[in-house]
Amino acid sequence: MNSVRTIARLSRILERACTELTLPQYRLLALVADADERASALAGRLALSKPTITAAVDGLVDRGLVTRAVVEGDRRAVVIRITPAGKKALAAAERDMNERLQTVLDRCADPTAVVAAIDQLRQALDDAMAERMAAGTAGVAR
Repeated sequence: MNSVRTIARLSRILERACTELTLPQYRLLALVADADERASALAGRLALSKPTITAAVDGLVDRGLVTRAVVEGDRRAVVIRITPAGKKALAAAERDMNERLQTVLDRCADPTAVVAAIDQLRQALDDAMAERMAAGTAGVAR
């Protein structure tokens, strides 16, 4: 399907624009920026294994972009919080990716329609994730 190949190409373009963070690190920071998250919830929302999340969080902690804190009342649970440096890195990555995306959109016959379609896709992904989380599964959205 050509749309799958196009999305894969676009992902690579955005990944190249994001020089200070990997795309998985960006995704993790973006989720944590919205609200503090438990590591286990991040694994489910990103459809990644807990060891993969742990490694990604370790790298971000080492760089001072997030912190870990024990959840009050549950010493086994850990919450991940974005730091001011993490917010700055996230903003820079989003600025760079938006600039790169804009160069592609500028080549479209109707950039407004493309942005509207992307927003519809975002909503569909959000809905699929909400359904998956409500069902208690960590599979990939279908």
